[in-house]
Amino acid sequence: MPFKTVLAVVGGKETAADLQQAISLCAASEAHLSVLALQVALSPTLSDYPVDTDWLDRRHHHQHDFKAAAEAHDAACAASGISYDFASFYDEPVFLTEELTRRAFYADLITVGPRVMADASLVGIAVNGGLFDAMSPVLLLPEGSQASLRPKRIMLGWNNKIEAIRAVRESMDTLMAAEAVYVAVVDPESPYADHDGEPGAELATFLARHGVNVTVDQIPSGGRPVEDVLNQRALEVSADMLVLGAYGHARWRQRIFGGVTSSMMKGVRLPTLLVR
Repeated sequence: MPFKTVLAVVGGKETAADLQQAISLCAASEAHLSVLALQVALSPTLSDYPVDTDWLDRRHHHQHDFKAAAEAHDAACAASGISYDFASFYDEPVFLTEELTRRAFYADLITVGPRVMADASLVGIAVNGGLFDAMSPVLLLPEGSQASLRPKRIMLGWNNKIEAIRAVRESMDTLMAAEAVYVAVVDPESPYADHDGEPGAELATFLARHGVNVTVDQIPSGGRPVEDVLNQRALEVSADMLVLGAYGHARWRQRIFGGVTSSMMKGVRLPTLLVR
């Protein structure tokens, strides 16, 4: 599916650089940018009860600062000359998640920059509203990355699960346009591997029929975390983007046990497309 509408999740003024990444991404691909600026409302602590005017003043200033940052974000979009729309919300996490989910229904892709990734509340909203609720692709943009919606070299993590094949289908146009696609199968003898033939072979055949220039790499982890293996291999093949099926377990299990996706989000090194 071509990415024609990009939903960028940003926060206050500290996420201005994240917005610039999204603007550059859309400008290069002539995509429409839909910006969603979110701020979790300041809540009273136990020491603030009963709520007094001091706390109300702090919340007012908190909201005022966010409003000023949102106006600056809007102005930056207008100055860029790209096609865009803009909305901002100051509210509780549950309502922000609902708003993001609703808007993600009408976007092809959600972008999350490094400052939002570093904000536990905002990245949680992006993951819950985007990946879990709207089931929209999410593109992680690490610090200093020059992301493109038409990367030349792509590494695709493969484990023969539904999330992985959904990642393939959602990114098929991008895979077809790439000069080279490397399919990484980590520990192919592990329980999630394809036992009906050579691991990754059926996927390679499927992709080749679409004209994808594909190479399959079977990589032993040697006891290393899967996320480290994927990041290292992506660097070795000079990948411009990593494509992964995300969160194979239920949401509550990911919160308790974590997983490869959670680890990748904490140590992302290149633009990474997550699909659930």
